[in-house]
Amino acid sequence: MDRKNLQDTAPRLPIGVMSQRTGCNIETIRYYEKIGLLPLPARSEGGHRLYGHGHLMRLGFVRRARELGFTLDEIRALLQLTEDRERPCAEAREVAVVHLADIREKIADLQAMEAVLARTVVRCADGNTPECPLLETLFGAFDPSAGG
Repeated sequence: MDRKNLQDTAPRLPIGVMSQRTGCNIETIRYYEKIGLLPLPARSEGGHRLYGHGHLMRLGFVRRARELGFTLDEIRALLQLTEDRERPCAEAREVAVVHLADIREKIADLQAMEAVLARTVVRCADGNTPECPLLETLFGAFDPSAGG
């Protein structure tokens, strides 16, 4: 089935139902429409948004991608790849490889932060010393002579 035509198929859901079914906030759905991640829906005679099956599918895709930490630009690139089936999977893989490298870098940064905090907490002992190792560590990290 052509993904582009999915938007035009039943059901016709109002935004509140769309939000409930996908677990996505109403304002987020509107934002995704505004930035072009989600196609504009049909409107009722009263002007209310009415979403089709394709909207559900696409919003589910965006939501899962966000849960994996993909940026909106990365998601946009992945969505473009889904619409152009002539392009190889290698392009989607490359987006994922770059994202995975970013995640691993963030994990390394978090592990370094955890190690510093763990050492500092140990130095705090029972917390009854007049000097606070945590505060000293935080002040020690700032070098006013660095000029930046």
